[in-house]
Amino acid sequence: MPHATATWLVENTGLTFAQIAAFCQIHVLEVQAIADETAASKLTPRDPVRAGELAMAEIEKGHADSSYRLKISPGPAQIRRTSGPRYTPLAKRQDKPDGIAWIIRNHPEITDAQISKLIGTTKTTIAAIRTREHWNIANITPKDPVTLGLCSQRELDALVAAAAKKAGVQPQEDGRLGADREAIIAELRAERDAHGAEADAPREHTAESLFRQP
Repeated sequence: MPHATATWLVENTGLTFAQIAAFCQIHVLEVQAIADETAASKLTPRDPVRAGELAMAEIEKGHADSSYRLKISPGPAQIRRTSGPRYTPLAKRQDKPDGIAWIIRNHPEITDAQISKLIGTTKTTIAAIRTREHWNIANITPKDPVTLGLCSQRELDALVAAAAKKAGVQPQEDGRLGADREAIIAELRAERDAHGAEADAPREHTAESLFRQP
């Protein structure tokens, strides 16, 4: 809100228009218009000192030297989350039960604690979905959490592998072929052998003809 900040500086400090324009990153003529109250609308002043954007010491430096350009105060250092549940955008939080249900159905070897860390939810919610006691269980539809944007494919794959190793089971294979997997493989092998026999037949006939007496 540069214009509202400029309004406060015009009304509450003795800074030059050039100093205010430089700090608010607006044109000096805009500051002049604010000072002359010729702007399109009267702006509500915004105090940059209270907002933590400007120190009074900077304003005093500006008063002492009209060529001095005020510096914005550095904001507080961001605190990185190193533990605890992951943050999920508000728009995606309603999809969490669907993602949890998908993991429970497709990867029962994954523990509630691991799901909690991956999805960013509570063990109580996971337990309620697992026992079908969740208040909205009738509307929960298992959906891939990667598709829902709750985690990345790499994170999910790593968790599945880790959970399978800890549980002493083999990771689930691609089940798209279902119960017919072995039958399809056997059929493909039979077709391959049949084609191989047909390809060898002409070569055998040619070899015999070379030694046939006229």
